[in-house]
Amino acid sequence: MPDTSLATRLIETLPFGLPGLFNPWQDHCPHDVDSNGPVGKRERLARHLDCDPAFILVGEAPGYQGCRYSGVAFTSERLLIEGGIPRIPALPHRLSKRRLPFSEPSATIVWKTLWRLGIAECTILWNALQLHPHRPGDPWSNRTPTPNELALGSSALQHLIAAFPSAKIVAVGRKAEQLMIAMNVTPAASVRHPANGGATAFATGIEALM
Repeated sequence: MPDTSLATRLIETLPFGLPGLFNPWQDHCPHDVDSNGPVGKRERLARHLDCDPAFILVGEAPGYQGCRYSGVAFTSERLLIEGGIPRIPALPHRLSKRRLPFSEPSATIVWKTLWRLGIAECTILWNALQLHPHRPGDPWSNRTPTPNELALGSSALQHLIAAFPSAKIVAVGRKAEQLMIAMNVTPAASVRHPANGGATAFATGIEALM
């Protein structure tokens, strides 16, 4: 089993039970299968963090097709079932009660790029806001976090950066970049978010960083 101390410290900085903000590692989703509560998501997060990373990619926030059910940023149920995520064994079961496994486009693009460039094993994925912002009453929705909501993620991000001082921090998208500026953190690079037609620009930005 991986060391869970870092994952625990990160999770402990985050609020839970807030309207319109879902904490994957504390809150319970009615669409989770019984074996995929907060405990399972915490274990996957601990496994993901169990490395000496060269890069930490920081996105905007969890989405309902990805981290809400996987517990790992830029990672979907489908990718976990396929065994495509380093340090996390292929899942023998589903995570959600949805008829088909969730597949998040951004997650697919990110991991495809990391594997192609040979840095999948030495990269940690995270979010500026680690809580899933959704419309009230609609867990299967995404919305842009407010500035005050984004600030809720600053403590966890600071802990993560301190835990891996030699890793290059990469802001993926404007929201991550804005939070880092507010924290007086200078990223090694700022790249386009892969969503909404940004796949090529994202991949080019990561390749240029290397």
